[in-house]
Amino acid sequence: MQNSRPESVLISIVVPMYNESENINVFYNRIINVLNKTGDSFEIVCINDGSKDDTLERLERLNNNDHRVKIINLSRNFGQEIALSAGIDFATGHAVIPIDADLQDPPEVIPELLAKWREGYDVVYATRVKREGETWLKRFTAHSFYGVISKLTPFKIPKDTGNFRVMDRKVIDAIKQLREQHRFMKGLFSWVGFRQIGVPYTREPRFAGKTKWNYWKLWNLALEGITSFSYLPLQLATYLGMSVSLGALVFGFYILIKTLLMGNPVPGYPSLMTVMLFLGGVQLFTIGIIGEYVGRIYNESKRRPLYFVSNTLGFDNTFLQTTRKQKVGSL
Repeated sequence: MQNSRPESVLISIVVPMYNESENINVFYNRIINVLNKTGDSFEIVCINDGSKDDTLERLERLNNNDHRVKIINLSRNFGQEIALSAGIDFATGHAVIPIDADLQDPPEVIPELLAKWREGYDVVYATRVKREGETWLKRFTAHSFYGVISKLTPFKIPKDTGNFRVMDRKVIDAIKQLREQHRFMKGLFSWVGFRQIGVPYTREPRFAGKTKWNYWKLWNLALEGITSFSYLPLQLATYLGMSVSLGALVFGFYILIKTLLMGNPVPGYPSLMTVMLFLGGVQLFTIGIIGEYVGRIYNESKRRPLYFVSNTLGFDNTFLQTTRKQKVGSL
């Protein structure tokens, strides 16, 4: 593939943060060390997603010493996917790199991602070949999720791949047009298309602090991913209902023939309760699936803004005015 990227570019690092006080200084030192070696100009766009510790104060101190550190302070905690969307909205670089502050995604992989981007790829995503510091259950559930969602969606979502990647400006401009409330960013990154390629890497253990992703939050994120990009669960509910109805019809014929040939003994209470509970469970299950989609339709119909910004630091007024106009025009 022919090289189509300029030699000197502006790189935007987008970092959502929620209670990452213990990691900020180490993350900053490592990312600065890596970016200085690239020879490119860069900005580090940090999104404070309603942190309850001193994350914001530490970011402000970094900005005082290095104006390449820019801060978006959200009005409350909106969640990682929304915070990442805010960072993408404000990023100005030719190439944009989302990365977490916990250092599980090592900044040292960035030069390899940029090298592939300079070859002409529009998206270069980092694929985890090894996940250090995670339990076997976490690895198993993550691998299972990616296997399921790859079969449910009509487009390719790379397996074992998070948000850590390089995206070209034209990809970012496309993503900024997608304003749905329920955001599964890994799916959106794939849905827009363009030329994409993966780079393998080893994911490191979290440097400090506790992960914000418990199994309940991961389950909800999985539901977001599946319901945001596929209506196959609704089809499966239909097929399940048809199968149960067909089974009930066959069983009804069996009872009728048995009654005609052998008479009608007293029906068994256990079998009757089993059938009733089974049918009731199927009905509740299908109603639950429908409810997930109806709830998402309800939220999307309100057309609320994705987030509110309390204040920013490091952005000039001209850029902020342009960004606000773009966001209002895309609602």
